[in-house]
Amino acid sequence: MKFLPVSFLILALATAVAFAYDPSPLQDICVATNDLNSGVFVNGKFCKDPKQATADDFLFTGFRNPGNTSNPLGSKVTPAFVNQFPGLNTLGISMARIDFAPGGLNPPHTHPRGTEVLVVVEGTLLVGFVASNQLNNTLFTKVLYKGDVFVFPIGLIHFQLNIGNTYALAFAGLSSQNPGVITIANAVFGAKPPISADVLTKAFQVDKKVVDYLQAQFWYDNN
Repeated sequence: MKFLPVSFLILALATAVAFAYDPSPLQDICVATNDLNSGVFVNGKFCKDPKQATADDFLFTGFRNPGNTSNPLGSKVTPAFVNQFPGLNTLGISMARIDFAPGGLNPPHTHPRGTEVLVVVEGTLLVGFVASNQLNNTLFTKVLYKGDVFVFPIGLIHFQLNIGNTYALAFAGLSSQNPGVITIANAVFGAKPPISADVLTKAFQVDKKVVDYLQAQFWYDNN
């Protein structure tokens, strides 16, 4: 009996790990639907009756055309998450297409619920991610060329910059149907209502005028 508390601890840790990612599906398909009268609530979405599902529910055509990079960042992310692609519901995966103008940036951001694996299809990208405080915020960075693949661990801040003189294109796979996106600059300086200037001046060790200037900017979202 003296080993019982240890057994409970192991069980608790295993349970915590199990719920750290999207739960495994309990049925073959669960196409998301907004019709609450004909759906069953599963994993954050209502599911269409499987007998009413069609092949079109499992097709996403949003990657056929390039994203519009005529914006301050020079990039455009086209997500294929569960909200855009209902057939992904309960399957624990999603994708995104990322278009870059020359010099275009997908700014520092995190996916709180998913690891990202990126493949470069065209162009040359400088990519990187920053480890947590535990690893002294070490930057892991690399220049990627056509055909290269790079992985960004779940929850860590990462970025992609087109350092070439031509258009660049990459596709990302993510380990969640809804990995979420937190763009760092937008979240810190574009929060609504604004984060107290007292907090930001101390956190970034800058003058209040700098904080006021940054909070007054229009923080573009390329997603």
